[in-house]
Amino acid sequence: MAQPSLTKFAYQTLQQSKTLAGLAHKELSTKLMELLAPDAMPSIEPIPRELLMELRSSMSALEQLDWHEAEQGIYPKTQLFEAPWLEWASRYPLIWLDLPSTWQRRKARNIHDLPNDVDSEIYPDYYLQNFHHQTDGYLSDHSAELYDLQVEILFNGTADSMRRRVLAPLKRGLKRFQSRSSASLRVLDVATGTGRTLQQIRSALPKVELLGLDLSAAYLRQASRSLNSRNGELAQLVRGNAEQLPFADQSVQGITCVFLFHELPSSARQNVLDECWRVLEPGGVLVLADSVQMEDSPKFIPAMENFRRIFHEPYYRDYISDNIEARFQASGFEGIAAESHFMTRVWTAFKPLKKNA
Repeated sequence: MAQPSLTKFAYQTLQQSKTLAGLAHKELSTKLMELLAPDAMPSIEPIPRELLMELRSSMSALEQLDWHEAEQGIYPKTQLFEAPWLEWASRYPLIWLDLPSTWQRRKARNIHDLPNDVDSEIYPDYYLQNFHHQTDGYLSDHSAELYDLQVEILFNGTADSMRRRVLAPLKRGLKRFQSRSSASLRVLDVATGTGRTLQQIRSALPKVELLGLDLSAAYLRQASRSLNSRNGELAQLVRGNAEQLPFADQSVQGITCVFLFHELPSSARQNVLDECWRVLEPGGVLVLADSVQMEDSPKFIPAMENFRRIFHEPYYRDYISDNIEARFQASGFEGIAAESHFMTRVWTAFKPLKKNA
């Protein structure tokens, strides 16, 4: 049997280290909350040993697929190691300093603790709250600076691996336009946040024109610092609502959307899909990634329920029972396919070359 390469061993070691670090952080922070803020402790169900084993197996399968797709050249192997480690290390103490205010919000059920200078008129009502009980919701530079590290800890170092699951279907979908130059193609990342998905797309598709849209100016500032300090073409970042995309009809060939839908009320999910259909050129591809759901991953339901109880996720319970495929169909998409990887479900859908009668 062939021995794993040094690069593969380094990747496996990195992933195992991130997993252990995430687990250790959550264990220590939980113990600290029990000691200092017991009234803030959420009511959760214990995870059976069989489910823990299933979660670990699913995480291992994700790691293997992540490496396999890098070997196939879907994205460069260097992407497996890309992270702002020094920045994250410097910001990690801020996560601990932020915990008391998070506990206080959870205890008081204060979900509207936002910066005083927020102009509420420019945001939809559902956005003006502290998702995850995090400080300032999505509406400050402080929140944006901590977000990527917080998500990596939440998913035990697999957040980037789950985001990368959109790259293979995106590249396959764009082959419908292979008669054109790559530089003529436009890919839009909806709810781009701090731009992690856009960074991955840039690495996998270095010549396409990239667009990123988000409601938060603070998160777009963070995305700009991360994206436009790199070599290559600049990404165009736009502040706007995905329910009313500020782009012309049929103006992009590919769209990605990662970890947005579980934070939207049901009507907004449909509006976003309708808008994606509008701005896609016929033949264009939409790749949507979000949490697994009850129907496709019933064995993970206890973990989904605990996630909802630990974090302020007001639309998550509705999302995990929602029929996303039916929503794609209602917008006019075809060729809808879906697959699950660890805690992420990935849908791929196409705008038909001719509008259905």
